[in-house]
Amino acid sequence: MVDMSVTEPDRLENFPVTFFAVMMGLLGLVLSLTAAEKAAGASDAASQLVLGASVAVFAVLGFFYGLKLLRHPLAVKAEWDHPVRIAFFPTISISLLLLGTALAPRMPDLAFVVWSVGVAAQAILALSVVANWIGHRSFTPIHLSPAWFIPAVGNVVVPLAGVQFGAVELSWLFFAAGLLFWIVLLTLVRKRLIFHEPLPSRLMPTLVILIAPPAVAFVAWVRLTGDIDAFARILINIGYVFALIVLTQGLRFFRLPFALSWWALTFPVAALSVASFVFAYETGSQTHRVIGFGLTVILAFAVATLGVRTAQAIRAKQICRSE
Repeated sequence: MVDMSVTEPDRLENFPVTFFAVMMGLLGLVLSLTAAEKAAGASDAASQLVLGASVAVFAVLGFFYGLKLLRHPLAVKAEWDHPVRIAFFPTISISLLLLGTALAPRMPDLAFVVWSVGVAAQAILALSVVANWIGHRSFTPIHLSPAWFIPAVGNVVVPLAGVQFGAVELSWLFFAAGLLFWIVLLTLVRKRLIFHEPLPSRLMPTLVILIAPPAVAFVAWVRLTGDIDAFARILINIGYVFALIVLTQGLRFFRLPFALSWWALTFPVAALSVASFVFAYETGSQTHRVIGFGLTVILAFAVATLGVRTAQAIRAKQICRSE
């Protein structure tokens, strides 16, 4: 997906950390397909294929961003100091956590290693981002966007495989942290969206991120408690409510130019899809099963479309450029 022309010094310097949002979309599709295959009683050929492609893409992105870190550390620092891009750094740790979760039923030993690295990276990045938010006084309401949910979402991803690996108390710790910051950030983001300037066009797709925290938290809660209780029902239905709210802005999305931020809409759809399948499996709800299949189809189409658009943008050298 990444053209070798990116290795030119001026291009590599502008290789964006937001590229790792692609990984969250691809691995979200793996988890969604896996849940759909289980619900349909089908083989796991599709999810295996996408998983293999995801690992390859992750290796390429990691290689190029590693080169950027070595050759242009000041450019990486500039991204870290950027009030918007800093929130995308945890997409790296979240990708590792999702990869570990996707590998868990297939290669549990390797999955545990990948997941453990992801947990450590998530702890470091999430704490660093929050410390930056608290200690950095130049932020203004216009810098706030739903992308700020990304560090919080990463915390609630930990229990998805953590319970299976026996790290129950650690999973509760990350879940509690993620839930706390989701509630706090939800209030702040809601105020920003209502009372301040509209989101810039490049950040408009991040509105879909509103769906992810309650959807992932629902799956994590069920993993931790083993039950669909009242709180679980509240979480999944909050996810559906946010999905409906996002749909009210659907026409505005179609008028926007393509940007890497468009990948932000894929993982939330995947999270809601998996949540729907989990609810259907635990309760026998056919309605949620149908919703799960419908969201998986939408997600697969979105990932395929965005993959083509990203490849076209790379070929046209419209991504790795200074802003």
